[in-house]
Formats: sequence, C-alpha cells, structure tokens
Amino acid sequence: MKKISIPGLTKPVSALIQGSDYFSPDVYEKVSAVLDRFIAIGGNTIDTAYVYCGGESEVAIGQWLKERQNRQDVFILTKGAHPKGDSGPRVNPDAIAEDLSTSLERLGTDYIDLYALHRDDPAVPVHVIIDALNEHLTAGRIKAIGVSNWSVQRIQEANEYAASQNVTGFTFSSPNLSLAKPNEPFWPGCISVDEADMRWYEANQMPVLSWSSQARGFFTGRFTPEDRSNEDLVRVFYSDANWERLRRAEQLAKEKGVSPIQIALAYVLNQPFPTCALIGAQNENELLSCREGADIVLTQEEINWLEHGEKEYKFG
Repeated sequence: MKKISIPGLTKPVSALIQGSDYFSPDVYEKVSAVLDRFIAIGGNTIDTAYVYCGGESEVAIGQWLKERQNRQDVFILTKGAHPKGDSGPRVNPDAIAEDLSTSLERLGTDYIDLYALHRDDPAVPVHVIIDALNEHLTAGRIKAIGVSNWSVQRIQEANEYAASQNVTGFTFSSPNLSLAKPNEPFWPGCISVDEADMRWYEANQMPVLSWSSQARGFFTGRFTPEDRSNEDLVRVFYSDANWERLRRAEQLAKEKGVSPIQIALAYVLNQPFPTCALIGAQNENELLSCREGADIVLTQEEINWLEHGEKEYKFG
C-alpha cells in the first residue's frame, strides 16, 4: 500500500487510515476482525478521538493493541480539545492536557503518534497552543502534532510562530477533502478543503489526512436526487454540481473497470500534495474495495475533469 511520510514519525503512514467512530467494547469481535484485516491489507494507522462513542472507541482500540501486542507496529491518530455539549470551545492548555491524559489511559499506551486538535478556537492565540503542545512533545507523550478542522490561515500563523521560536509546528492536517463538495459543514465547526486551500496545501506540501473522503457513501450509487431519505446527505452533498461529479466518476470508473466510489477514493489519494484517506470500512468487502481504490492512479487531467468537467477532456 502507498505510504506517506509525516515529520515526527520514524516510519511512513499508510495511505488508508482505518476510522473507528463505530468502535466500542460492545462490538469488540467486529472491531478486532476489521483491524486484523486492515493490518493484513497493508494498513498501519488507526484514527480515533477523545469523543468517539463517548470514549469507547479508544478503549476498544486499547484492548486490541494489548491483545495483539503490536503497539510498535501501529500508528494511532487521536484528537482532543473538542467541545463538550454546549460548553463552548475547549482549545486551551488545560483541556488539551486533560484529554490527552485520558486518551493515553484508554488506549493503554504512553505515547500518541499523531495528535490533532479536533476543533479550533480563533480567540486563543496560536502561541499558547503551540507552546502547550510542545511541552507534550518534549515529554514524549506525542510524536507529531496536527489539526483537524483548522483553516489554512490559522495553520500558517501557528507554524510561522513555531519557526520563529525554533519549536515544532503542525506537521499534518485533517480536514474534509472529497470529490463531492459540501454545501455546508457536516458538523458545526468543520472545515472542508476548497480550491484556495488546495493551492496552499500544494505550495506547502503539508500532509492531509482526509475525513469523509468518500463523502459518506455519496458515490456508492445508492442515492439519487429523488431519494431524500438521508437528511444529512441531502443537506451537505445534494447539489447539481455533485450529481455531475458522480456522473463523471461513473463514466471514468467504467473506463477503468472499477467502481465510482473507488474513483472517489483515488481522487483524494492522487492530489499534488501528500494525502491519506480516513475510511469507515466495517467488513472485508469494504476493506478490499478501499485497498483496490488506493491503487488507482489518476492523472492531473483526470482529477481536473472529475472536479470541473472541462468539455475538451477526453479519455480512453
């Protein structure tokens, strides 16, 4: 499987990252089967968060790590500093320390490979955040720091401060990046990559670890403009432009002998900057589909056509 390098880690990260927002000890048999198979197809990175399933996701992963005795072979991406209920932003040194400590305990480990702030709070100066995270880096509790759902402007501001102080800045970002472009955020405070962001990521070559990389199943063929049963999908992804992107994905998939959802995954993994795709596979068939999609090579011309549908584009 394709891998990318992230500063702070000694080994590269797999292009596919297994998501765990449905993990819990109550379905541990399913969790262990999915993770075992994910490792077997070449994956090495698991995504979780302090808030997933009320913390049960991290607990289930910790149980699997303990049973398999493979902590040194697996990268853990977890996230903290998410708001709790209606309490408002929690992006501050105390909340970061609290969430990180709890995540370490749940996971049964003394370090996190990839630690991301789940949300931003623009009211907090970047120097406060960078200084707090560097304390955890120095203590060995974190190997690499990043963000989820931060604007590129705030990332750049934070990294300019880090460079000025000769400390470590953010080395990865985890926004939403997908072929289907959202009408509005899926959840409050979430960030999706737009064209200006794409140019920034390409110029800076910052790794993007994309969540909802396959647009919550939009490209599976299960949905049509007339089917409005999934309110969230309708709200976020139903648009004339996205139905046209689906049509083009179907056309290109037919030409390449693959499925449209594999084309959507390949779109994320063939950008002109390092990318990984967080996947929500729940069984072997879904894992194999993602594994095959990760191997598809798309040209920049094909990517542009999938996005914009230039009339002059021909393939085949």
